[in-house]
Amino acid sequence: MPTASSPIESVDRALVLLTMMRNQGSVSVSEAAAHLGVAPSTAHRLLTALLHRDFARQDHLRRYRVGPAFWTAPVRSPALAALRDAARPALEHAHAETGETVQLMVLRGGAILFVDGIESGHGLRIAMRHGDTVPAFSSAGGKALLSRLNNEQLEELYRAGLPAWPTSPIRSLPALKRRMTRVRQDGYATSLEETEQGVIGVGVAVVDALGRPLAGLTTATPSVRFARTDVPRHVEVLQAAAGLLEQRYAERLG
Repeated sequence: MPTASSPIESVDRALVLLTMMRNQGSVSVSEAAAHLGVAPSTAHRLLTALLHRDFARQDHLRRYRVGPAFWTAPVRSPALAALRDAARPALEHAHAETGETVQLMVLRGGAILFVDGIESGHGLRIAMRHGDTVPAFSSAGGKALLSRLNNEQLEELYRAGLPAWPTSPIRSLPALKRRMTRVRQDGYATSLEETEQGVIGVGVAVVDALGRPLAGLTTATPSVRFARTDVPRHVEVLQAAAGLLEQRYAERLG
């Protein structure tokens, strides 16, 4: 939180919470209160105001995330609009086959940017992200994308070290390289409550005609509904969806 006082304290606090949600991915009322140094009731009022104006939204765990009013311009860029359009049939296929939330993401430095998705119809479901960024190594789709880079590229990407992410077990570049070796061997990646607690992700990479990472496709399932035996089915569905996207994207360029 900034040390200098703001002329409008409540506005400043709301902006601090927006920054916190953007950087952490999500925040609870108690975390917001502790960060601001205020009572939980005050933090709740601020978060409710952000929710009312669509600057925040709540996920299945009732944690607060940045909302559609905070989505950034790059999400609406022409290049990403073209990618979203090409990816729609792939997302629809993965959603129909798994019944879970599916997401499309791209690499942005060492992070991933969520650019589209379809939310599950289950009562207990993972909220679709749009415009959010998280470290790539914490996400199944992000890991799948990183696995398409060689060790030298990974070193350049994280030359300042890996950013801290509380739920990720990957905390160093050597650990990331070891995980990438496994992902390359498997052809897919998982995130076992690494992006956030309660969420299991399975992801594959989408590549262009030269084999370069283009996007990631993931399923996101509540941990209470997911079994390890579900992984092969999700991988098969996602790989088929990735094939659809790669073909459609190549046709658009062609």
